Amino acid sequence: MSAEVPFLAKLLQSPMLWPAVVLLALLLGLFSWFRRLALSLGSELKREDLSAGVRFDLEQARSTAIATRQACKFFFLTVVFGFLAYAAVEGTPMYGYVMEWLNLSVRWTHVIAGIMWIGASFYFIFLENNLNRTHGLRDELAGNLWAIHGGGFYYVEKYKVAPKVIPANLHWFKYEAYFTWLSGFALLFLVYYADAKAFMIDPTVADISVPAAIAIGVGSLVLGYVIYDVMCRSKLILNQGRFALVGMVIMAVICYALTHLLSGRAAFIHVGAVIGTIMVGNVFFTIIPSQKALVRAAKTGQPLDASLGKKAGQRSLHNNYFTLPVVFIMISNHFPSTFGHSGNWIILMVMIVASAGIKHYWNLLDRGENKPMWLAGSVISLVVMSFVISPSFEDTMDSTIPTSFAEANAVIQARCVQCHSANPTDDQWTTAPNGVMYDTPEQIVAMADKIMTRAVRTRTMPQGNKTGMTDEERTVLKRWILQGAKVD
Repeated sequence: MSAEVPFLAKLLQSPMLWPAVVLLALLLGLFSWFRRLALSLGSELKREDLSAGVRFDLEQARSTAIATRQACKFFFLTVVFGFLAYAAVEGTPMYGYVMEWLNLSVRWTHVIAGIMWIGASFYFIFLENNLNRTHGLRDELAGNLWAIHGGGFYYVEKYKVAPKVIPANLHWFKYEAYFTWLSGFALLFLVYYADAKAFMIDPTVADISVPAAIAIGVGSLVLGYVIYDVMCRSKLILNQGRFALVGMVIMAVICYALTHLLSGRAAFIHVGAVIGTIMVGNVFFTIIPSQKALVRAAKTGQPLDASLGKKAGQRSLHNNYFTLPVVFIMISNHFPSTFGHSGNWIILMVMIVASAGIKHYWNLLDRGENKPMWLAGSVISLVVMSFVISPSFEDTMDSTIPTSFAEANAVIQARCVQCHSANPTDDQWTTAPNGVMYDTPEQIVAMADKIMTRAVRTRTMPQGNKTGMTDEERTVLKRWILQGAKVD
């Protein structure tokens, strides 16, 4: 019993207790509600006097209720075990290790789900661009395609609207998108929101509170989708060129705002989350409902509305153009020369537009239209941007003002060794990040290039400027490294 009491006390005193209790209560309430709904709909379906349309609606509603109930159950158990694990290791040497593995597992799930979603997007846009639309088609078909892959031949047909008889085993491409977004949001919470002070707030950018930073992050996701959806419902959608131009301007405003409110790394990942939310919103609010309406009409013998398929295809095409920008942003946190640059919002916009341009070339090529200027223009813009932001030369004054190792080491000991040492004193890092330590002159000299990149050029270290490194101290490090990073 003596061993149980301290753990119980830790549970009751944990700062995550009330957030966990509120979340668990919400999940339990939703689970109970959707369980009752599924049972009620199941009883309704036993009636024999139901029309085909009503039966279809009830079947779809019951299917959604069951899936949501299962999701609530999964997340309830995840929160319970996650909170118990957090309380058990909080304040112990195991905290950093457990959090690292939790980060890895969620990130792995996110990447796998993302690959499945993006792969499906690429495949169906490829199909759309390569269908035979002229030779030997039945009246009900919009096109077909022969293909060979792996160990066999495949034959695919696309209907203009829907077949006369809907097959019983119809596969829906939706859960790839849902799991990508859910795992991505979990990763956002785990990496950024759980330690917003270190990862979201940079006092040199904007000195805001933790709740304000989280509100800005979550609010940007909602606002981004609402703006995009309003654009799609307006007459702007009738002109794709004008739609894309207005969209780029709005995206530039979002990039500028987030990079001037949050740390560079957090701003980049939230722009990616805005795009990802738009993509999953397209699936949940437009593509899947349109597909359900088409299936319902076909099953009930009602007139088929071809505009539903057109709207779903339009949103699907938008998602296809978003894929490359999202993939770049997913990996951008490994490259501080982008998010850590003073012009990071411009860099992000160039990456978004250029990668969308590459995808446009790719899509045109699939349709048999080879327009290399799209590819050349996109690649050249990336090359020019990388040259413009490169440290091609240093200030002559800084390179000539003598600076000793003792001066540089004083800065490192004051601002860096809290994390980067054999025995970190930082409240988050219990081991040196990536094994980088600055305990000896030799270790410091060996990492001089990294110090120049992270602490001087991109100003992304210390993380969130947690130790308050000043511009003058960064200049000291720069001068010492430019003069050869020598030990006195």
